[in-house]
Amino acid sequence: MADEVVLLDLYYSMFGMRVRVALAEKGVEYEYREEDLSNKSPLLVEMNPVHKKIPVLIHNGKPVCESLVIVQYIDEVWKGKSQLLPSDPYQKAQARFWADFVDKKMYDAGRKIWTTKGEDQETAKKEFIDVLKVLETELGDKPYFGGDNFGFVDVALIPFYSWFEAYETFGNFSIEEHCPKLIGWGKRCMLKESVSKSLADPKKICEFILVLKKRLGIE
Repeated sequence: MADEVVLLDLYYSMFGMRVRVALAEKGVEYEYREEDLSNKSPLLVEMNPVHKKIPVLIHNGKPVCESLVIVQYIDEVWKGKSQLLPSDPYQKAQARFWADFVDKKMYDAGRKIWTTKGEDQETAKKEFIDVLKVLETELGDKPYFGGDNFGFVDVALIPFYSWFEAYETFGNFSIEEHCPKLIGWGKRCMLKESVSKSLADPKKICEFILVLKKRLGIE
């Protein structure tokens, strides 16, 4: 029996993009269902009753929630292609640590850039760049975070790359000026079809944020 795979997602979500990249890396065919988070579908509420958030991967009727958990699940279930997590227990722990760092730091730091102004925005930009510099130091001179192969930490972080243009536009600053190696890494990842076809268009993200700012009453 063929696997039935459904992804409940939102086009602009960096968390959903992670899952799309992982599925593409593994060559998994799936049905994509776009969610309207202001009017959540009964299926989303049923499949993720705890958080009622996207993304949700439904595999043969069973839901898996939270993006990093889903990516690990995909890595374990579809072993055919190259693994995203290293097999060595220590290296695996390190990959999970850095993916968790991305989860805890990147979203909030980035969001503050387009939701604030003046001194608060300057502080937000500094916090964001500080987070990126920590990641750039960890990347070092390696092609990818795991070394020569695109892996778990890259999957966790690369969706934010599609949001960089929006952060720069609304924050009026250059990320490359501060973190050139990280931008180089992002461009390298974008050469992979699994990445380029899974990420949202940066221009559409900028338009999406303009709508959000208006909805939130942020000028």
